[in-house]
Parts: sequence; C-alpha cells; structure tokens
Amino acid sequence: MATRNEPNKTAIFATTVTAFFAIAGIAIVDPILPAIGADLGATTWQIELLFTAYIAVMAIGMIPAVMLTGKFGYKKILAAGVSVVAVAAIAASFTTTIGSLAALRGLWGLGNAMFFATAMVLLVSLANDRAWAVELFETCVGLGFAIGPLIGGLLGQISWRVPFLLCGVFMIVALVVSVTRLKDPEVMPAPLRLGQVFSTFKKPAFIALCVITATYNFVFFIVLGYTPVFLGLDVVPLGLVFTGWGVGLAFGILYIGHRLAHRFGAVQTVGFAIVVLCLTLVGLATSHSTFQSIVFLVISGVCMGVCNANLTDLALATGSPDRRVTTGAFNLVRWGFAAPAPVVAGLLAEHVSLASPFWVGLGVLAVGVLTFLVFGHMMARSVGERVLWSRWNKRAQAAECSPEEALELI
Repeated sequence: MATRNEPNKTAIFATTVTAFFAIAGIAIVDPILPAIGADLGATTWQIELLFTAYIAVMAIGMIPAVMLTGKFGYKKILAAGVSVVAVAAIAASFTTTIGSLAALRGLWGLGNAMFFATAMVLLVSLANDRAWAVELFETCVGLGFAIGPLIGGLLGQISWRVPFLLCGVFMIVALVVSVTRLKDPEVMPAPLRLGQVFSTFKKPAFIALCVITATYNFVFFIVLGYTPVFLGLDVVPLGLVFTGWGVGLAFGILYIGHRLAHRFGAVQTVGFAIVVLCLTLVGLATSHSTFQSIVFLVISGVCMGVCNANLTDLALATGSPDRRVTTGAFNLVRWGFAAPAPVVAGLLAEHVSLASPFWVGLGVLAVGVLTFLVFGHMMARSVGERVLWSRWNKRAQAAECSPEEALELI
C-alpha cells in the first residue's frame, strides 16, 4: 500500500470513507423500525414509508445530480449531498410524527443521490489503479451494510433517535473530510443533457440488464425493509441479525462475487445468484422458526452481495461510454423500481398474510430469471462472455453474429 503510485490517495480514501457513512445510514434503520412504529403509533406500511420515501427521492434525484456535475463539478455536488444527509439525519432524531420522519428520510435520500451520482465517477477519475479504487469503494459499501445494523441495534436500545443523531454527526465529519481532502479531476466533466441519459436505454443489452436489476432491487428492499418487522425481534437481537446479513452481503461483494465472475463470467454469476435468491425467498415464506428465517436471511445477503459485485460492472460495460450517463440511467432504474417494495410489503402483510411479501417478491424476481434465460446471451456477448443457456436460443444469438461467428454456434 505504501508503494502504491496514487498521488490522489487521500482524496480516494476520503470518498470511500464517506461512502461507508452513507451506506451505514441506510442500514442503521433496520433494527429500529419496530421501535419507531411502537413509539410513533405507526402501522406496518407507514413505517415502511421510511424506506420508500428515501429510495423514491434518491431515484428521482439521481438524474439532476448527474447533470449538475457538468456545471458545478463533482466535489461541490458530493459535499452538498453530504450536507443534506447530515441535516436530515439530525432533524429526524427530533421528529415526533411518522409523516415528518418519512419526509426527512426523503430529504436524506436526496442527499445520498447527490453523493452516489458523483462518488464512483470521482474515484475512477482520480485513481491510477481504477480496479483498486473500485474495490476499496465496494469494501466500504460492504462494511457499511455490515456495521450499520450493529450501530442501530446497540444504540437503538437507548432510543431509536440516537442512531439517527449519531449518523448525522458522522456525516458532519464526512463533510469536513470531503471539503478539505477531496478535489475535482484535472479535466472537468462536460455538461450533460437529459436526452443523453435516456439514450442509454436504446441499447438492448442494457435494457435487459435494467429489467433484471429492477426485479432484483425490488426484492432487495423487501428483504431489507420488511424482514425486520417480519422477525418480530427486539432492537439488539435484530441489530445482530442484520449485522449477520450485512456480513453475508459484504462477503458476497468482496470475496465471492468477483471470483465467480472471473471463473464463470459476470452474467452467469448473477444468474446463479438470483436463482438461489429465489430459493431463499421460498425459505423465508415457509420457515417455521425464527432460526430458519435468520439462516435464509443471511444466505440471501450473500446472494445479494454477489449480485451487487457484478451488476454495476455489467451496467458500465453495456451502457454509454460516458460513465455519468450510464450511472444516472442505471441508478434511476435500480432505485426507482425498488421504491415501492417496502410499502407494498407492509400493505400485503397487513391485509393478506405475513409471508405474502416474500411470495410477491418471488414472482417479481421470476421475471428477472426469465429475462436472464431469454436475453442472457445478448448481455454476455456485449461483455465478451458466453452463457450456457445461449444454446437454447441459437437463432437469436446467430442473428447478432457475423456468418463466420454464427457457424461456431452450430
């Protein structure tokens, strides 16, 4: 590490540490959801608004955040986003109604949109070794998901307000670091037009990937947002359980996801992960004990880590050469389709059954699996890979190849 030729190492570390705080702010809410509902007198679907408001505003805010980088640069947008998160988190610790808390979570999501729309692009532009910078970023994301619930659980036993307050303090520290240590790349980004972002959706492989990502992220936030209510545990045990889920997620991101991708290809790896994720949803829906539910929850975390390790790489490979364009379009889909999931899960739990959100999630994710089977060969071809099930659709694949390449498929 000491010999690494990275003149912007301090700025890179500052960005990744801020990413840790941002992700921990998402995960910190999990263990305290039931406590918030009990204290504020909120129903299941109302406390799920804390996730839905956050994700929905984050999805909508991604596009303008990306476009504003062309006018103000990365550093100013990132610092503004961190500031917004700090204000929202501290204000949330003093709120007295579920409606105002959901509104502040929405503001929190806007701040995170400004951060995530700039962080990865800033890292890649500052680093000589881009793979190292991306791995460092992913490490902080994994640690955020692992440590966030632990913080929420341990401090939530004092009051659900304390984790929010602490998260706000963390973001103030992150703001100081970003203002004093970050810098824009030497070549500033060119202005972006809205049409440029949506032009990415003209690429068939990118569209297929977006469909898969949409179904996967819907399930991700059913698991993350609804399972804390489904398990019915106290704050500290719930924090420990979701720490286990976060460790599984981090393990999938840092150790399993890329190794499987190198051996079998990123497309096949994601396909395998979402099939196993389907099985964990069946397990959660049919489990007969809390222990069984926790086991399936942790396994789902590993599967999600494997997906997270590869989906962004596939998006950058199949989207626009301008990373800002691809990031904006991909995150719009990723967060936009995830936004309804927590509230849908809450309504289903109240009016159908406690297990019904997992069955609905299974049905949604089945669309993603089907998309993989039909269009996986198209995605794989665009990134220089092949998938086993491409043989099921030789005609479609041959239509995309030159005559010489088509003969190889026979």
